[in-house]
Amino acid sequence: MAGYVALLRGINVGGANLIGMDALAEDFRAAGYESVRTHSQSGNVLFTAKPQTAPDLEAALESMLRHRLDAPLTVIARSRDELAATVAAAPADHGSDELRSEVFFLKHPLTADEVMAQLPELRDGVDRMAAGPGALYFSRTKALATKTRIQRLMAMPVFKRMTVRTWRTTTRLLELLDA
Repeated sequence: MAGYVALLRGINVGGANLIGMDALAEDFRAAGYESVRTHSQSGNVLFTAKPQTAPDLEAALESMLRHRLDAPLTVIARSRDELAATVAAAPADHGSDELRSEVFFLKHPLTADEVMAQLPELRDGVDRMAAGPGALYFSRTKALATKTRIQRLMAMPVFKRMTVRTWRTTTRLLELLDA
């Protein structure tokens, strides 16, 4: 069995798509996944399953959730090793005290290069974006965070094929998979 994290997009945000984490974990168990647990209320599900490709796992989870919750949800799945590679490839200062740092996880088959090619202009001295394996690393200077231009990316159709986690949540998910 291999360790995975499923990152559900757009649930429990601003009062929309409210899904209880206990019920969500039970849905995963009922579908045959093992060692299921959730982290925070934003749709992070850790579990074990037979090894499979992330695109196949994403499709299976989306189908299962569509049937159980009667709602189409975007799921981005990462194996423990894929998540570890994403964490290891982050820029050296990602997550530093001077920055607000996040990881934009990309749904397969979307690539970081594809998104970087259409990335709108960010604000110099405020925003930074770097490509990584299956993800983009976004950070903004804390003192200037209100001046960010990241909303331009968030308004683009390609953003619907991503989900965002804080750097702290991302590293915590890896810690939980390793526990």
